[in-house]
Amino acid sequence: MADFKQACEYLKKASLRGSKLGLERVSVLMNLLNNPQNKLKVIHVSGTNGKGSFCAMLNSVLKESGYKTGAFNSPALTGITDYFRINGEEISENKFAEIMTELIPVCESMDEKPTEFEVISAAAYLLFYRENCDIAIVECCMGGDTDATNTVESPILSVITNVRKDHTAFLGDTLPEIAQHKAGIIKNSRPVFYGGETDSEVYKVIKNKAESLNSELYTNNSKISDIDYSLDGISFTYGDKKLYSPLIGTYQINNISNVLNCVEILNKNGLEISDKALENGLKNTKWHGRFEIISRNPLVIFDGAHNPDGISQAVNTIEKYFDKIVLLIGVMADKEYNLYNSMLGRFIDRAFTVKPDNPRALDSETLAETFENAESCPIFSEGVRKAYSYAKEKNLPLIALGSLYMYREFTDTMKNIDTTEE
Repeated sequence: MADFKQACEYLKKASLRGSKLGLERVSVLMNLLNNPQNKLKVIHVSGTNGKGSFCAMLNSVLKESGYKTGAFNSPALTGITDYFRINGEEISENKFAEIMTELIPVCESMDEKPTEFEVISAAAYLLFYRENCDIAIVECCMGGDTDATNTVESPILSVITNVRKDHTAFLGDTLPEIAQHKAGIIKNSRPVFYGGETDSEVYKVIKNKAESLNSELYTNNSKISDIDYSLDGISFTYGDKKLYSPLIGTYQINNISNVLNCVEILNKNGLEISDKALENGLKNTKWHGRFEIISRNPLVIFDGAHNPDGISQAVNTIEKYFDKIVLLIGVMADKEYNLYNSMLGRFIDRAFTVKPDNPRALDSETLAETFENAESCPIFSEGVRKAYSYAKEKNLPLIALGSLYMYREFTDTMKNIDTTEE
């Protein structure tokens, strides 16, 4: 049996095969595994932004309803096991090693070996099947039609949270092009929900795809009112019920609305989700990396905003809560980072730029040049410490924005600061 270290080493080996879009290899792999994805009730989730928060809230609601849930989200924020959750809890290293022990020889038997993400996606479906999950909530990594998770033939619901510009090198330069890829998760005669605007070219693409597959298309019919935002969470009225979410980003109200719509759809299609389960599920949702308060004194917040739409949403939240901030930011080189100063500049007292630990990351010097009042920090941990010290001295909130790939580095450094300097 492979131990955890050996399982991780195999994934590193798979990562050397690069990133290849397409379902050819992963379909062969799933066939060799007897297609566990088609023996599960799957909610398949695509979209540009909001997928992780949406999945976390829906997962919590379903758990409160008594369903055993499996959840697959990417990227993993803290380590390989963070991709996979059973009933909301990250799986153990032993559980991951156990699944990989079954998976590795099957992968190695293939003429064309699968990529890292294809292995991870297969591991998720196999895990949820082995664990007898009632429902699996599976998030696409990128796009939809050629994403490695898109081997499920008959999901109980397909979800497209929204369509914005991101990954244009892979998905196209225009929103309709990107929408074509996202709409690839729509399956024949299976319901689909779209959470974006309905007066757009994107909606026409999704509507046409749903009609061609005889799939009932639902759109966001928001019944939310009396919204109250605070750094303790969001309270709102839904119908005649007063509900609460601990997630504080103002953009979360859109994700909450999507969840409420999908709960109605799922109830209509055979699930049983009570009002009480909905209330408790939203209230008990835990999710990392999305306007997450890391420390309250001084106030330190991390948000994984990394594309223009994400930054725009973060700006709306910053404007709601703060006048001035200290910014720590690190992004991938393929992002439209030249836009970020014009979007964030009026709030920034001082910016500190860092390079996340990822081969696709932009160097801190180039990023610093795009901000008016910025200091480049080539060593990530030193950048966090400088930003933290400056924020503490000025009594300003420290907001860390950028790639989710820097979440672990950031929180690990913050833990060290808390224990050695507080």
